[in-house]
Amino acid sequence: MLVYPSGVDVSSSALRFLTQQLRRHRRTIGSRWRRLSAGRQALLTLAHLRVGHTYAQLAAGFGVGITTAFRYVSEAVELLAALAPSLADTVRTASVKAYLILDGTLLPIDRIAADRPFYSGKHKKHGMNVQVIADPFGRLLWASPAMPGAVHDIRAAREHGIVDALAEAGIPCWADKGYRGAGGTVRTPWWGRWETLSAGQQAVNRSHAKIRALIEKAVATLKSWRLLRKLRCSTTRITRLVQAILALHLASSG
Repeated sequence: MLVYPSGVDVSSSALRFLTQQLRRHRRTIGSRWRRLSAGRQALLTLAHLRVGHTYAQLAAGFGVGITTAFRYVSEAVELLAALAPSLADTVRTASVKAYLILDGTLLPIDRIAADRPFYSGKHKKHGMNVQVIADPFGRLLWASPAMPGAVHDIRAAREHGIVDALAEAGIPCWADKGYRGAGGTVRTPWWGRWETLSAGQQAVNRSHAKIRALIEKAVATLKSWRLLRKLRCSTTRITRLVQAILALHLASSG
């Protein structure tokens, strides 16, 4: 395999943060000599998450075995995932904000047609449903555990406890029509064909759409980590990957 110099479009603060976590972890477990330093392991992990390089590509580029590359990435992902905020933490932090924005996104996966639980009829592809919460400026605050793509957004929001948590905290939340009937503080547009809505209802829906559109910024932030654009790993690992990326983003943007 040919090896060439490349770059990773991630801030140096993300690299420093992950390096510190890995150094602390190595001291805790009493790890001695390793093929890569904590800094190089952090860079390897960022290359995997941000660019989506395979373990074979990482192994060739960093001069380690494929098994070692997999082990290094898995170790770093587990450390980061443990640092991701819970829904309760996010709601507590966001209690001072005027409102939040909620939406679901599909993370594409490589599954065959027979895997119906992972097939999203809305997106016409296989994937995992992840609920995203953003602040009024569209900044990513929280991402939920991944559920099969066949799960509808309103069901996912209820099962994750999002609706109840926001209602208990009294935080208004803007969402699309997919959350109609959610209750609590979740606000959705008026239902019906555009021409059947009154002028006032149309004005409300236009205003609602402008506010809710900012959630696309948060979704884009999540999917700027290119590994999430086409996941080829076991579906049981996807939640940890999302949590790791969320923790990295919050740590480097805070």
